[in-house]
Amino acid sequence: MGEPEREAGGPRSVRRRRATAGGGAVMADVARRAGVSGQTVSRVLNDHPRVRPETRQRVREAMRELGYRPTASARTLASGRSRTLGVISFDAARFGPAATLAGINEAAQEAGYLVTTIALAAADQAAVRGAVDRLLGQGADGIIAIAPQRSVGEALVEADHGMPMVTLDKSFGARFPVVAGDSASGARQATDHLLRLGHRTVRHIAGPVGWIAAEARLAGWRAALEDAGAQAHEPLFGDWSADSGHELGRRIADDPDVTAVFVSNDQMAVGVLRALHEAGRRVPEDVSVIGYDDIPEAAHLLPPLTTVRTDFTEIGRRCLSLMLDQLEHTPEPGVRVTIPAELVIRASCGPAPGLR
Repeated sequence: MGEPEREAGGPRSVRRRRATAGGGAVMADVARRAGVSGQTVSRVLNDHPRVRPETRQRVREAMRELGYRPTASARTLASGRSRTLGVISFDAARFGPAATLAGINEAAQEAGYLVTTIALAAADQAAVRGAVDRLLGQGADGIIAIAPQRSVGEALVEADHGMPMVTLDKSFGARFPVVAGDSASGARQATDHLLRLGHRTVRHIAGPVGWIAAEARLAGWRAALEDAGAQAHEPLFGDWSADSGHELGRRIADDPDVTAVFVSNDQMAVGVLRALHEAGRRVPEDVSVIGYDDIPEAAHLLPPLTTVRTDFTEIGRRCLSLMLDQLEHTPEPGVRVTIPAELVIRASCGPAPGLR
């Protein structure tokens, strides 16, 4: 038997033909094909502005001809960054955090970043510090924290390792850039709408104590009543779930003086609607109800639920934008971005009884 046949040209020729066939091209192959340096290929990979258009085109054509697909490690070596972002999320199954995370992922994909998400069940300081350490260990370029509770904010400040961070919590002072919905304004809009319909006052089923959005909505509701000279009853505090809304709704359903209710989120409002139905109170003829968040199901309830809409997808996209500003530019310190709230009027509200 003869020796195994060898390809002519030696190992270098073999590697070149293999690269041309898309079987393992590397940055050096691209540089040779395009007639440029490896540094220029790196700049093209990372969209560096200081590359001439004709050179950029030549490098990209070489990539296509060779079937070159840049790996994450190649991008990291080229830019000094992993192009990976970490997201720390709490109560991720709820509509607001889930929709915000979807917005972050969508914007990150468009910008060429990968997202690693850590969803924490507990908001204690040890869990937050552990999540930050894990993301640092994975080489994340920055962290976005969907941080709805004040205790989370305190833990993030303590766990800060000097890396870029964006949060959805206004309790940090000027420490980190913040993106947030205008919950106080949304609550005022809801309460004012009910007062304009002739209701003497508006009862409130609030979210949990210590949650930033719940506190802002409580403050907006109370301020609207005070400005109108209306009585402010003590709020009832739920846990964001439909079950808690149902339980608290039963406590007010039998009170004939209750004609209007502002609920701090739509899930609890679903429970309130059921409690009112079970008590024989018609919505909106006897009691008007407004929720918050505009979940996809809100328009399909009976009656369709009036609610306050926050563009959570836009919140996520703006978080990503602020993060990229920190990574690629020199951002202004203490940036605050507020996403406006919009009242969405549907059939669950009507004039106060006696004014129809």
